[in-house]
Amino acid sequence: MTKKTTKKGDAEVARATLKHMRLSPRKARLVIDLIRGKQVEPAMQVLRYSPKKGAKLAYKLLESAVSNAREGARADVDRLWVTKGWVDAARTLKRYMPAAHGRATPIRKRSSHMTIILGEK
Repeated sequence: MTKKTTKKGDAEVARATLKHMRLSPRKARLVIDLIRGKQVEPAMQVLRYSPKKGAKLAYKLLESAVSNAREGARADVDRLWVTKGWVDAARTLKRYMPAAHGRATPIRKRSSHMTIILGEK
């Protein structure tokens, strides 16, 4: 992967994306906000010991991004930072649950796409 320059001037070394994750974007954003702007090793520690479901998924995604940087860009892992990370909404599954008086209540099962970008500072 070639190095891309972001608006701040930091070079994008690697990226990883997890699509169609069965977790609401609101809950996943809480996890990504914990690691954005941190160095890779402290970010992995934060995710490893966080009790949230999204933390386990984000940890695997961060490992994948580090592996992409190591293999694709031949980057030094000790100098990598989580420069960007975001969560977008994916397809929502629509289900219905029986309610009183013969009605049906809609249930929205949300999913999301998570992206992590690593760079060198």
